[in-house]
Amino acid sequence: MAHFAQLDENNTVLQVIVVANEELLLDGVENETKGILFCKSLFGEDTKWVQTSYNGNIRKNYAGIGYTYDPIADHFFAPSPFASWVLNADAQWEAPVAKPTDGKKYTWNEDTQEWDLVTTEGA
Repeated sequence: MAHFAQLDENNTVLQVIVVANEELLLDGVENETKGILFCKSLFGEDTKWVQTSYNGNIRKNYAGIGYTYDPIADHFFAPSPFASWVLNADAQWEAPVAKPTDGKKYTWNEDTQEWDLVTTEGA
């Protein structure tokens, strides 16, 4: 089974659908263009589709609703969790300050631009 993401005019993912392998095969080889044509036959010629994969073999991340497709870098990325975070080369969001690696739990504080230690009340 293959997965295809429908994009809007801003390259934001609207939906992800599953397409049977037999709809993609061209001379026994999976062909993305053939899959796109199949999706357009179902949803309209004016729709825009890009293949995605669960295991990240193509386009770095599996597309989800609300994700963005970057056609220049040819990958999907999730919405930014915070305004200060930046997208790295692996299409993953990173905080401007590295998260502590001391084994304790932390949460990002956008106001202070720091990681706050998570404490348990009543302990």
